[in-house]
Amino acid sequence: MTTSLQKYADLYRLPGPWCTAYVDAGTGTVDSLEAGDVRPGNTRVQLEAQGAAPADVDAMEQALKPATGVPSPVSRFVLVHGGKAELNEVLPGELVLPERLAVEPVPDLLPLLKHQPEEFAYIVAEVSREHGEIRLYRAGAGAPTSVQEVEGESEHIKKFQGGGWSHLRFQHHTEDVWRRNADEVAGEIDRLADNSRARLIVLAGDIHARGLVQEQLSKAAQALVSIVDSHTHTAGADSSNLEDQVNQRVAEVWAEEQQSVMDRLAVQEGQANPEAAHGVGAVVHALQQAQVDVLILDDAALSQRTMLALDAEPWIATAKEEALAAGILGEVPAPAALLRAAALTDARVLLVPGPVLPEGVDVAALLRWSSGPDVPSS
Repeated sequence: MTTSLQKYADLYRLPGPWCTAYVDAGTGTVDSLEAGDVRPGNTRVQLEAQGAAPADVDAMEQALKPATGVPSPVSRFVLVHGGKAELNEVLPGELVLPERLAVEPVPDLLPLLKHQPEEFAYIVAEVSREHGEIRLYRAGAGAPTSVQEVEGESEHIKKFQGGGWSHLRFQHHTEDVWRRNADEVAGEIDRLADNSRARLIVLAGDIHARGLVQEQLSKAAQALVSIVDSHTHTAGADSSNLEDQVNQRVAEVWAEEQQSVMDRLAVQEGQANPEAAHGVGAVVHALQQAQVDVLILDDAALSQRTMLALDAEPWIATAKEEALAAGILGEVPAPAALLRAAALTDARVLLVPGPVLPEGVDVAALLRWSSGPDVPSS
């Protein structure tokens, strides 16, 4: 699943230093509570030893107070700059990278991206003939971002069980009520899907109501719909069944999008003028030209390599002579430099495990335009 880091571009442009913390933030055990109690003192010692400004140390200590009310396992990612916590994110799940407390020349958003690999928004709508509950989620977050309740008409919601003209009249009236309610629910789903740029809409609930709502959705929303045979609002219903089915649908869409990117990359391999780049040299050169559409990165394979972060275009370099007129902010881990360059050139990012990329390739890119034969890797 590709991610846009463009919203962090303004942070990336700010001059350092930056104080970064990536730590276990759980409070569910005696050990973790004790760790939370002693962390502020350890934070001060470690950051002061690295030359952090007093205002930055104070801001970091304040930001790293234990995250109460959040179920473990949970991690925390904090960026402090100029005495202010610019980012303070509580991330569901255990640490996926080594714990870190550091003073750095540029922000390193890799931990944040590993926990929140992309801004995958999806909607779960549970509908009945008179009611709809519409929940917006972001992938990686446990609780919904928003919950919208739609209360439709309830009078004559059940069909009249008589006969003759009265029966037909009440039946038609009831069906009209169902359609009006479905139209109202569908309108809310359309609005939310458009505003959130949702990539999946899961419809659950009453089988007849689901069909009516789906019919009333816009064409764009209908293309995102996945039907789930679950109705948690009925007596004795198990919500875990719905949750499992939703998670499965999200995983399927996630896998399809990743495969689509990798298929595009494979098609370009061997082309005379490929719209793709393979290897560090070719990808860095493309980033310097703002040519990268999707950066495809095996961060683990590049974790021991460093690159130069620059204060102006071309933003990234592998050697001093590539910096041109830009100033060198510092030598930083390659994944951090690559993510920063992607954000500053509005490229999307896809993190992948090593086996997904061609053998011997740690980083690749899909390009906005072809620039001739591949640049040799450095």
